[in-house]
Amino acid sequence: MWRREADDRIGIGAAHGYRLERRGRRTAALIVWASKRGNVLPGILPLAPTFAVIALLAVGAKGDPGGFRDACLAGMKTIPAYLAFLGACWLFIDKVDYSLAVAGGIAVWLLAALAIFLAPRYL
Repeated sequence: MWRREADDRIGIGAAHGYRLERRGRRTAALIVWASKRGNVLPGILPLAPTFAVIALLAVGAKGDPGGFRDACLAGMKTIPAYLAFLGACWLFIDKVDYSLAVAGGIAVWLLAALAIFLAPRYL
C-alpha cells in the first residue's frame, strides 16, 4: 500500500511503476547473463541510462521543466564520480579480492560524489 501512495505522490501510476521495476530486473538479468559470456559487455551495460530514465520520468511527471533540467544536471555531475569508482576498482583489483576492490571503489565514489556536490557550498 505504501508503494502505491508513494508512486501517486510522484506521479507514477501503478502500471507505469511496475513497468519500470520490470525494466530494472531485466537489465540486472542481462548483466548477469552477459558476464557468463565475456567481460566487456557487463562493463558497458551499466552505462545504459536505466536509473536516469526512472528518475527523469518521476521528475518529469511533476510537470516542472526547471526541475527536469535540475535532475539532468545532477545526473551529469555524477559522471566524474562514476569514473573515479571504475578507476579505483581497476587499481585495487591487483591488490585485493574483487569484492574488496568494489567496496574500495564505492568508498572512492562516495568521496568523489560528496566533493562534487558539497564543494560549491564551501568555495
